[in-house]
Amino acid sequence: MKSNSNTQAYIKLHFIIFIWGFTAVLGALISLKAIPLVWYRIGLSLPFLLVFILYKKQNLRISKKSLFNYALGGLIIALHWVAFFKAIKIANVSVALVTMSTGAFFTSLIEPFFFRRKILVLEVFFGLLIIVGLYMIFRVENVNFYGVLWALLASFLSAVFSVMNGLFIKRKTGAELSFYQLSFGFLAITIYLFFNGDLTIEFFQLDSVDWGYLLLLSSICTAYAFAASIDVMKYLSPYTVMLSINLEPVYGILLALLIFGEKELMSPYFYMGVFLILGIVIINGILKTKKKRL
Repeated sequence: MKSNSNTQAYIKLHFIIFIWGFTAVLGALISLKAIPLVWYRIGLSLPFLLVFILYKKQNLRISKKSLFNYALGGLIIALHWVAFFKAIKIANVSVALVTMSTGAFFTSLIEPFFFRRKILVLEVFFGLLIIVGLYMIFRVENVNFYGVLWALLASFLSAVFSVMNGLFIKRKTGAELSFYQLSFGFLAITIYLFFNGDLTIEFFQLDSVDWGYLLLLSSICTAYAFAASIDVMKYLSPYTVMLSINLEPVYGILLALLIFGEKELMSPYFYMGVFLILGIVIINGILKTKKKRL
């Protein structure tokens, strides 16, 4: 029975990753800068999450001790999204998504400290192979250096967030945890925008196309995907989740090529690096499945 739950969680995870790939495309399509984009994304997603929680009659009560943890998680995910969208705006969808593949390497180093286990050599090895794949890509591509740095920061923050939620999910459902973390993330960005003097009338004047993309981004790509991704952590380890997320570039790049055409077209070496990363994900999945069966 547990095996079936794990399989369902794995299939669900890959559907979520596909949605995240589309998130990157939406980030490129929306005309807003990174910080306002994240503010709208979180702000519009919160009502969707609240309606779902009320419909499911879930309990929103939390202890004072949990407030700090959720606030920290919310700040980290908000900063992750800001860094991610900055990378997309500075570089492009393909470069940002592929650089995010370093998340498995970061997780292999961070997870043991949170879960009090030894660092696994195989996990570090796979993470280093992903970096080799990235080296193959950026060695031949003329990419924006700062775009890559922002993507690396986004990848590191994503790894920290995934590992932290591997602990928090034991106490709350994905929707409840998401609601609190996104609420704190929204509050943090609102405070920043307020003191930076950005919350003017012009800030709220968006065209209908941006509104449409933002609603899609906030409902399906944020409220649903965010809550569902946390729920799958009940059945899958943070490292498995993080390594599987390396498929996000594959989904995102294919979507970007379909939508943006030549703007996202890269050299053959770029795609060789992408397929190296994809191969590592598949091999890791096979090895972990065999290990569980033994």
